[in-house]
Amino acid sequence: MEVLVYGAGALGSLVGGLLARVHEVTLVGRDPHMRAVRRDGLRIDGELDVHVRPRACTDGAHRSADLALVTTKAYDTDAAARTLATGEYGAVCSLQNGLTEERLVAALDSTVLAGTASYGAQFAEPGRVTCTGVGEITVGALAGGPDPLAGRVGAVFDEAGIETTVAEDMPRRRYEKLAVNAGINGPSALSRLSNGGTVAGPAGDVAREAAREVAAVARADGVALSAERAVDALDRVAADTAVNRSSMHEDVAAGRRTEVDAIYGAAIERADRLDVPVPTCRTLASLIRAWERGAGVRK
Repeated sequence: MEVLVYGAGALGSLVGGLLARVHEVTLVGRDPHMRAVRRDGLRIDGELDVHVRPRACTDGAHRSADLALVTTKAYDTDAAARTLATGEYGAVCSLQNGLTEERLVAALDSTVLAGTASYGAQFAEPGRVTCTGVGEITVGALAGGPDPLAGRVGAVFDEAGIETTVAEDMPRRRYEKLAVNAGINGPSALSRLSNGGTVAGPAGDVAREAAREVAAVARADGVALSAERAVDALDRVAADTAVNRSSMHEDVAAGRRTEVDAIYGAAIERADRLDVPVPTCRTLASLIRAWERGAGVRK
């Protein structure tokens, strides 16, 4: 199958590289990473050892593929959607943080599937990414229920040796992912701790309360996600990725803009609409946004 990965940073390069073992893959990212991939191929090290030669470019406009995977930072979703809208795709699937799929739906004619990826990935140097944890891909219909297209996309990952679940309960899984992100990202970025150290230490109470708040928003939105299940998911992910640093922690350490709006902003926007109190998420969002402004990466 022809697959285009739009946003080939750490995660996009990792997933795209694994797919390239079997499928025709085009990575769309930034130089010098794309230039190095064109010259020497893509090397994946760490938990996996892979060397592949996918196509690599910096311009994703006017392209076509059977499947487009969106792996940009969430704040680049609208720009990604505008570019993808110039091409033709059998399906588009987001593996981003936050609840970005609706923005893709609004801009694209292609069917948009919801997805999650639990792989750990870090950018090492141009042409090389490190897999810090082997996970799985989950894909399914945005509204939930059975979907033949999701099944076909799941088979694409399976054929490449990627553990994959085709899920009929993506509305719950999306909120569960948001609960985990809200629990880990802000507290770990502020404490400068690994995922495991954040949830196991004094910040754990804050992390779990943030996850509970997102679960409350989900229930108000008609999605069955209990507080207990959200906290269990948080604890499980923190244990499975104990030595990893969250994406928000990495962004703060590098002095980059974070995905605070996509994670906490998404939860707060829905909480306001549904009249659900989320004081922990609001506090974490305010602190991260204050850091961004002080660091000069937020207007």
